[in-house]
Amino acid sequence: MIVAPSGVKVHIACGVTDMRKGIDGLATLVQEILLHDPFSGHLFAFRGRKANLIKILYWDGTGLCLFTKRLEHRIFEWPTVGGTGETVSLTSAQLAMLIEGIDWRSPDRSWKPAVAG
Repeated sequence: MIVAPSGVKVHIACGVTDMRKGIDGLATLVQEILLHDPFSGHLFAFRGRKANLIKILYWDGTGLCLFTKRLEHRIFEWPTVGGTGETVSLTSAQLAMLIEGIDWRSPDRSWKPAVAG
């Protein structure tokens, strides 16, 4: 699980991204399409068309890191607002839910056990 350090922003790229892109292609996308600095130390997340694969780009101060996760039985919930070139910001807690395949927009936090003990 990725936990973003305090002060690090998490940007979700709206729309669908070509998951064949690697570190350099995603960094270029961040810079030229999203109009952000890929070397800012912030996290940039991208999702493919099938919605079961995400890539997260991160500059750690010495190099670019690329984290990838594929869900086997679910999809990653993605923002429905915004178009190509727009981002949605998430908190560290929302990112953790997203990576686990939980709908970060409305997590089920009201579950109660049916029987005590």
